[in-house]
Amino acid sequence: MRPALHAHLEWPTQHNPLRAATVTVIEALAGAAIELSRIIAAGPLAGIGGESGGVNPDGDRQKTIDIVADRLMREALRAAPVAAVLSEEVELPETLDPDAPLCVAIDPLDGSANLENNISIGTIFSIRPKGNDVISTFFEPGTAQCAAGCFIYGPQTVLVLALDQCVDCFTLDPRTGEFVLTARDLRVPQGASEFAINASNRRHWSGPVRNYIDDCLAGVNGELGQDYNMRWIGSLVAEAYRILMRGGVFLYPADARQGYREGRLRLLYEAHPIALIMEWAGGAASSGRARILELSARTPHQRVPLIMGSARAVRDVDAIHLTVEPLFESSDAPLFARRGLFR
Repeated sequence: MRPALHAHLEWPTQHNPLRAATVTVIEALAGAAIELSRIIAAGPLAGIGGESGGVNPDGDRQKTIDIVADRLMREALRAAPVAAVLSEEVELPETLDPDAPLCVAIDPLDGSANLENNISIGTIFSIRPKGNDVISTFFEPGTAQCAAGCFIYGPQTVLVLALDQCVDCFTLDPRTGEFVLTARDLRVPQGASEFAINASNRRHWSGPVRNYIDDCLAGVNGELGQDYNMRWIGSLVAEAYRILMRGGVFLYPADARQGYREGRLRLLYEAHPIALIMEWAGGAASSGRARILELSARTPHQRVPLIMGSARAVRDVDAIHLTVEPLFESSDAPLFARRGLFR
């Protein structure tokens, strides 16, 4: 019999107050995710489609479902041992209980623009011990996280949870309304011949990114020596789950467009938690020049490039960043066309 989430998490908590608090937060988020999953599954029947008319702190247009997801998640965290929560949908961290031991950064609904296309979307969360004060806690590097995870609302509702240096997968059983353990100690498959990137932006990429993708596209005749398939879902949680199941590499680089020069994904509640999942599953996550988990945010909604996947593939992308000039270049100049991964 597959254990439910609560039964799976409860056994080592009695002599570890911080872990016990972390489990309480995870279970609170799971309860909110079950309700959000029900609303998402109802789609237009739930009466929450379309734009809300508002924008989030980074200027992205909010959908009504974004507001609903934010409300559900923050209400759940108010009943948990959380000192402060930083949500994508609010400008600054909200203080809940200053004496509580944990802080949470959360993207309540990642990829909501894909909902109208019936593509998997999700919730991403990062849990870290409270430091000297609630604000400075969010500006510590990603290595400070004690747990992270994502809920994926797709054909099944799934929780991918990084806890205790292990990545486990739980699936929502619609018959019981509980998450049950369906995969233990996930490991990113190595050597997979898949890459994911939005190739329509090639003209805006830097030299290193363009060279790496060109090496992939060259297939068996190129320097990587194998044929690659390209994938692009446009939903971070779906891309991460695919990599956990199949391997490969995902790139969302910085590029020359206005607003993209520092990357597009948010460090605290997208890149940090996904990087923890990847590393604890034997993969890697990088900005192209630095390990994601070693980066510290300067602002609550700081953006960052993200390259994640099998450790070897991420190392290859990092290596080409060290050997090719990082300037953004819109032409197919020989500088970028001649220099590859192993040159």
